[in-house]
Amino acid sequence: MGLKDDLERFREVGEQRREDLADFIQYGDLSGGGRSDIQIPVKIVSLPEFEYDQRDKGGVGQGEDGTPQPGQPVGQPQPQPGDGDGEDGEPGEEGGDHEYYEMDPEEFAEELDEELGLDLDPKGKKVIEEKEGPFTDMTRTGPDSTLDFERMFKEGLKRKLTMDFDEEFLRELCKVEGIEPREVFEWARGENLPVSMAWVEEAYGDVSDERGKWDSIEEVEENVERETVQQKIRREGIKQVPFRREDERYRHPEIIEEKEKNVVVVNIRDVSGSMREKKRELVERTFTPLDWYLQGKYDNAEFVYIAHDADAWEVERDDFFGIRSGGGTKISSAYELADQLLEEYPWSDWNRYVFAAGDSENSSNDTEERVIPMMEKIPANLHAYVETQPSGNAINATHAEELERHFGTDADDVAVAYVNSKEDVTDAIYEILSTEGEADE
Repeated sequence: MGLKDDLERFREVGEQRREDLADFIQYGDLSGGGRSDIQIPVKIVSLPEFEYDQRDKGGVGQGEDGTPQPGQPVGQPQPQPGDGDGEDGEPGEEGGDHEYYEMDPEEFAEELDEELGLDLDPKGKKVIEEKEGPFTDMTRTGPDSTLDFERMFKEGLKRKLTMDFDEEFLRELCKVEGIEPREVFEWARGENLPVSMAWVEEAYGDVSDERGKWDSIEEVEENVERETVQQKIRREGIKQVPFRREDERYRHPEIIEEKEKNVVVVNIRDVSGSMREKKRELVERTFTPLDWYLQGKYDNAEFVYIAHDADAWEVERDDFFGIRSGGGTKISSAYELADQLLEEYPWSDWNRYVFAAGDSENSSNDTEERVIPMMEKIPANLHAYVETQPSGNAINATHAEELERHFGTDADDVAVAYVNSKEDVTDAIYEILSTEGEADE
């Protein structure tokens, strides 16, 4: 077994023993690792090992210079330096290192898709390369090596099947006593044979010396076997298939645009005085897996973090979840700043997600008069708002409800989720990501 096999086996064991993904999102420590690597605790399994029995038992041995003689009891072993957990054999107080299963965002996204039943298909926007694909396009001209002979043959064969007929049988009809060319022509048309009147008149003249061979058309039908076009082709071969210049088509490579899947995620958080520790934790527990997921889904992911109370300002990720101010709340200030920052990420080249979270408290009329118009103005794959109210809804916490009333619950680019406890986190993540999935479909 080589190193590659060992690594694969380690991955299998890690997947089996790591903490359940949903439990990790709801209750685990999400601060471990960074944005590019996720550390999920592994359930440690104690391996069997030999242990010295401390009970006083006799034994026999042989030896000299103080070693036990036959029949002499063996005494207790003397403590050795380092045998104790701490100094002087006292129990140690330092805990051991925890074991983690490291997962990159791409693997995290795959696991979350499986865990929650998601299937987000990221869209590429920015064209980074044009290349020749398979020869699926057709042109009327081209080198002989690209001639689609199969298509040309089919066109010629279809023409023969629709235009050919049993000429010998019609010539026999022209030999019927007293028959006229018009009668032969009408009989052929009744049989859906693609024959012209000119052809019948010419054939009628060619067999004038044999006229009277048959007494009626019925006699010809009883005594002359008709040949189908398919039988005629088998007899004559493909040399008789009528190929024409207009049947020629030349295979041409399809031009494929290779598009880069870029995404910018704007995370907005209310940091006003009402956003206490439990609410902040629920925001972090919801937003962090969303960041990991989208980073794993896209080729290039950028993140913008905006904190706001009555005013809004851009912050670093490390500060985003810990900031708290004592001011009031004006959610529209964050959307106005987001609109400015997104100018660096054109909608034509970037997928956009705008995620906001808070306790739904907002300044009077701000949601209706300013936030909703801003959400409608900013083009994005998805706008989402997460309400966190661990102790239940406050009287003036109406922002989420106002969004639902305006956009409805079936909007394909706006999601509203409620997180009142850790148990609600995975449901909220599913609500958000499945809404964007419906929009993709």
